[in-house]
Amino acid sequence: MSFIEKMFEQARSDKKTIVLPEPMDKRTFEAAEKILKLDIANLVIIGTPEEIEKNGAGFDLTGAKIVDPFNDPNKQKYIDKFVELRGAKGVTPESAKETMENDYMYYACLMCKCGDADGAVSGACHSTGNTIRPALQLLKTKPGISGVSGFFVMEVPNCELGENGLFVFADCAVNPDNDEDKMAETAGLSAESFESFCGAKAKVALLSFSTKGSASHDRVTMVQNATAKAKERFPQYEIDGELQLDAALVAEVGELKAPDSTVAGHANTLVFPDLESGNIGYKLVQRLAKANAYGPILQGLSMPVNDLSRGCYADDIVGTVAITAVQAQRAGK
Repeated sequence: MSFIEKMFEQARSDKKTIVLPEPMDKRTFEAAEKILKLDIANLVIIGTPEEIEKNGAGFDLTGAKIVDPFNDPNKQKYIDKFVELRGAKGVTPESAKETMENDYMYYACLMCKCGDADGAVSGACHSTGNTIRPALQLLKTKPGISGVSGFFVMEVPNCELGENGLFVFADCAVNPDNDEDKMAETAGLSAESFESFCGAKAKVALLSFSTKGSASHDRVTMVQNATAKAKERFPQYEIDGELQLDAALVAEVGELKAPDSTVAGHANTLVFPDLESGNIGYKLVQRLAKANAYGPILQGLSMPVNDLSRGCYADDIVGTVAITAVQAQRAGK
């Protein structure tokens, strides 16, 4: 069974309510029809009757809940919650109403915050920033977590490395300005994500162009410091660095370059030193190894919200909804 088939099965076992706030895109409705037929989530689509009619025509949306952001009986509850959360930042009832009507992602996050939904998926026609910003403002991060990072679950065919070809790559989507604290936090969150989604013990490698001091540079020092902080902060996980990619993945190289490491040669969770290398790395594996890349999946938020590529297909939305539902199940435990 493939990774995404396992996600469908898990999502189906305890259905959660997921919001899709992009009725201006036909891919939303194509995906919604598939989600409903697969029975992997209780689905909410935010949109006016005109938007639903224009872009949803021809799709079977039986079972989906349609929420009109201009005529929703729960709207005042969401306005009140918005003001409660952001009043100190100058949000008034009038500005809250205007924001919710102009940006449905705020509406989706308020539905989650008020307990009327378990998660949201956006980004088919909005930037990553426009997806994450409302989530950070309204849902906040988990207790003790300072920020959000993004990972991909990589499923590499015919591969014995990692967890039989299954990996988590992070951060590949969110933080262009990395530092040792962010990298350390990403390492711990990624370990948790790997174990949650992949069902095996995480072995986390913090990557560099150096292995255990083989090179000297400020960027190497940053990864070394991040490794020390990650080990101290997340002692429940196997974390090591700094490791070159081959030392992290290939047993023979790991034994040669880092013989005392329990991660070297066996890593299944790869934490990249910056967004450039992370984004390039996952796309290289996706294209050259013909790997399935599921994500970006956001980690660190108090409730699951996930981003889509603006070049995504409807099937990508379906998969992301399933993953978001599974995250919601985990959050409820």
